[in-house]
Amino acid sequence: MSAVEDRLAELGLSVPEVAKPVAAYVPALQQGNLVYTSGQLPMRAGSLAATGKVGTGEGQVDPDTAKELAQTCALNAIAAVKGVVGDLDRVTQVVKVVGFVASDPAFTGQPGVINGASELLGKAFGDAGVHARSAVGVAVLPLDAPVEVEIVVAID
Repeated sequence: MSAVEDRLAELGLSVPEVAKPVAAYVPALQQGNLVYTSGQLPMRAGSLAATGKVGTGEGQVDPDTAKELAQTCALNAIAAVKGVVGDLDRVTQVVKVVGFVASDPAFTGQPGVINGASELLGKAFGDAGVHARSAVGVAVLPLDAPVEVEIVVAID
C-alpha cells in the first residue's frame, strides 16, 4: 500500500474500485508526466450516492452533504489516477481541480462544496496536494448528480 493510501486509511477511507464510465470515455489518461481524470461523480459501489440540485430549499441536497459528495468524487478521481499509474506515491503534485456543482439558481456556495475534494486531496497527498482550482455552478450534471470533480496530477 502507498503512503497516500495509508493516510487515507488513517481517515477511515480507502481507494475504491475505478468507477465505470457512463458514456464513451476513459476514467483517466496519461500524457507525458500528467494524468488527467474525466469528471468523477459521487459513485459508491457502482451507484450514485445522491441526486438533485445543491441548495438550502426543501428537497435539495444541502451544502454539507454536497461537500461530503465532493470528497467521494475526489476519492473516485484518486482511484482513476491509481488505475493509470499503479502506485499513488508516483504523484508529485495535484496540479488542478475542477469542481462542478449542480446548483439551485440562488445557491452561491460552490467553493465551500468543492472544499470537500480539495481538503481530501491535501490530506491524502500532503504538500503535493496543494493545487489550483475552479468551482463552477451548473444547471445539471450527468445522471442528475449534485457534484462532479476532475483532477490533473503530475507524476514522476
